Amino acid sequence: MTDHPMFDLPPKAPPEIIEAREALAGQAIQALRRAGLPAFRDGETPATDRAGAVVYVDSDADTASAPVYMSWRCDPAMLGAAVDSLTSGDPDAPVVRYPGMISLHMQGALINILLSSGVSAAPDNDAMNPDHVLVFGTTSDPTPAPLSTPAPETP
Repeated sequence: MTDHPMFDLPPKAPPEIIEAREALAGQAIQALRRAGLPAFRDGETPATDRAGAVVYVDSDADTASAPVYMSWRCDPAMLGAAVDSLTSGDPDAPVVRYPGMISLHMQGALINILLSSGVSAAPDNDAMNPDHVLVFGTTSDPTPAPLSTPAPETP
């Protein structure tokens, strides 16, 4: 037996960090639901049979990008049709590109809805997941700028 673990998994974040990330994920889901969009956490049953915003919580101790991220999932029947087309040897069929195109279109909508509700979000710059939305935290209402007072006129 070796002293090395079987897999090099990153260390898990402490429970209080995970709890804060879970709360942030909940705020993001609530913001999207208030806008009328379906949103749910990855791993919820039956998440694979649902369309909408899928929210993921990163449990790694050292998160390189954001503690919470999300992506849009098309209707499961549409995803199944894309997989069927790929496995039948037709990778150029429009149905194959459709889920990815819709996810990219939804990325901007998700970000704008989150920002409007006070949740800080941005597009992911990851070539492997170009449709992902990174969620960083919440913003507070900006402090109103003081009203400018006119300078006294000089004679």
